[in-house]
Amino acid sequence: MLDQSGLKITFSESDTKGRYGASLAGVLSEADLTISKVSPSLVIADHTYVPDEMRGRGMAQALAAQLVADAREKGQRIVPLCPFVRAYAEKHRKDLVDVIQW
Repeated sequence: MLDQSGLKITFSESDTKGRYGASLAGVLSEADLTISKVSPSLVIADHTYVPDEMRGRGMAQALAAQLVADAREKGQRIVPLCPFVRAYAEKHRKDLVDVIQW
């Protein structure tokens, strides 16, 4: 699993889109999770990508967890269209009832 000490997650956004990027010390590639902003209170998780050299380290899970934490902080709901985020939400359904919009 993921050694949190080497993990850095960033967030960038425009008026309609957002992107979480995850990097690890010593690895040139970056994993990402993209969102679309429907309204100030609703976002769609579109896509999660983890490069081969980062797979099996919990990168996608860390990105999904950051998305959820940020949505809670901002009072947003998430529509999980991305297959990974949908599976993550299903696995943690009881804990995410306040942020996932099915």
